[in-house]
Amino acid sequence: MGSQSYLKVLVICLIAALLGSTQAQLQLGFYAKSCPKAEQIIFNYVVEHVHRVPSLAAALVRLHFHDCFVQGCDASVLLNSTKNNQAEKDSIPNLTLRGFDFIEGIKSLVEAECPGVVSCADVLALSARDSIHAIGGPYWNVPTGRRDGLISRATDPLVSLPAPFHNLTTLLSRFANVGLDVNDLVLLNGAHTIGIAHCSTIANRLYNFTGKGDTDPNLDSEYAKNLKTLKCKNINDKTTLIELDPGSRDTFDLGFYKQVVKRRGLFQSDAALLDSSITRSIIAKQLQSTQGFFVEFAKSIEKMGRINVKIGTEGEIRKHCARVNN
Repeated sequence: MGSQSYLKVLVICLIAALLGSTQAQLQLGFYAKSCPKAEQIIFNYVVEHVHRVPSLAAALVRLHFHDCFVQGCDASVLLNSTKNNQAEKDSIPNLTLRGFDFIEGIKSLVEAECPGVVSCADVLALSARDSIHAIGGPYWNVPTGRRDGLISRATDPLVSLPAPFHNLTTLLSRFANVGLDVNDLVLLNGAHTIGIAHCSTIANRLYNFTGKGDTDPNLDSEYAKNLKTLKCKNINDKTTLIELDPGSRDTFDLGFYKQVVKRRGLFQSDAALLDSSITRSIIAKQLQSTQGFFVEFAKSIEKMGRINVKIGTEGEIRKHCARVNN
């Protein structure tokens, strides 16, 4: 074996070892001895509030997603900006994120039970799972033991997060950068079956797609007409909200995929899922069975929850999720 080939193999083995050690130290029931009531406290709080405000589920799973894609699942998205640093939450892609106070509320309850033990990153990961399950969606394992990051930069989401206007190539690249594949792309997009978007997100798609006052031809013409007539009545509308899965925004089901195959996916990134025979076949598979979709979605979001986690002595356990300890 040549020296270059040997080095390549060595690097691959080292990466695999690092990934293996990261996953090995996240474990189910990590707080069983150090804070045995933690997961129940989180579950009770989430279920109580989500049953009153189902839209929280979409907000929390989106918050978890935006956290994991930037700096890994380390609660960096929860940090406030300071006079010397603009944090992730103030980056343009994150300005419509919700749920920060909700997570802080849960954190305060867990801190009262076990000060300095449970990370904000784990609170967020568990809350996202519990909220989706509370509205009738899938349940997935959330191994815990994440630690909280110390770095949060507003520039990072711009280069790390998938965007509503991205094409399939860019989407696949953003997912691959964090160790997720085409199957994970299609499955995690299935979470668009719940939640809302602002008209500003699709304004160009409706009114000025190529800069000539036109509409994206990949968007079903009847759907586009209805959006322009009933919802986003002009290109400057920045406040009106639209359901990602019309009529079913609080139900975790197959509605999003049904919309996509009718060319009624709201975002360009949704429509992009039809641009490959591979992605189309994955969608077709999900449409065969709600339970099958739940099982596959659970696998992908658990995988997402392991992205670049901090463990051991990395980072810290924040006392307050919006600021580092010192």
